[in-house]
Amino acid sequence: MNTRRQPATTASEVDVVEAKKPVARKAFTVKQKKQEASHSVYRTLNSSGVAFILQQKGVTVFDKSDNSIRSIRYCPNEQSIYIDEQSEHAIREAVIFREGYLMVPSDKPNLKAYMEAHPENKVNGGSTFEMVDTEAKAANTLEMEFSISKAIDVVRDSQITELLPIAIYFGINVNRPAAEIKYDLVQTAKKSPSQFMDALDSPTVRVRSILHQSKEFQILNFKEDAVKWYDSNQVIVSVPVGQDPMDVMTRFCLTDKGMLVLEDLEDRLAKL
Repeated sequence: MNTRRQPATTASEVDVVEAKKPVARKAFTVKQKKQEASHSVYRTLNSSGVAFILQQKGVTVFDKSDNSIRSIRYCPNEQSIYIDEQSEHAIREAVIFREGYLMVPSDKPNLKAYMEAHPENKVNGGSTFEMVDTEAKAANTLEMEFSISKAIDVVRDSQITELLPIAIYFGINVNRPAAEIKYDLVQTAKKSPSQFMDALDSPTVRVRSILHQSKEFQILNFKEDAVKWYDSNQVIVSVPVGQDPMDVMTRFCLTDKGMLVLEDLEDRLAKL
């Protein structure tokens, strides 16, 4: 049986085989994509109106690499911000803040370099503009939104009797329908969610609520110079000149001596 011999593979055929091998490509990660899509935002530190043009004429910076003073300018068609490295065809472009802000896209690294090096940048000791930490700003905004949502949930889910001390503390008129009181509490929660949440378990809020009710039901008499029992006119605590009687009485009730008065007030209110 005759077996035909296969011809040897030639060098050119080897090259063809090698050329057909798939080319290994570097993986494009989400992190890289995020970095490429990122941008920088700058804002003016003072009121600048609708448009503010950043000074570019005669701008110099100190170059640590060669211990020298060098002039810089922003030219979109140049790779470098240093004038001595730019071509004779370099065209300077104005850097304009709109409504106090300037967004620098990631595809303009030369503009970002210029903003970072500019002597009027706050990080360089300047007083004209600064970079906005967009990530931190977003995180703070998100945290604020969560706080507001939590505070509003408290107003929605609580009984009006539980909310009255807080309403009184924030100076909200409580002699109205519950819906109106809750509406005002929601507005307060939106403006100061952290302060609102702190008030929920604050001893000061509870004390001021009891004092307010004691005043309304003529148990206590608040005068400019003293807080007295309404029925006997006996002085409970003197009020220094220029101070608010409610504030003085609140502080007094939070002391050991004042706790006895506070308990007496609670007993009287409970019997009404």
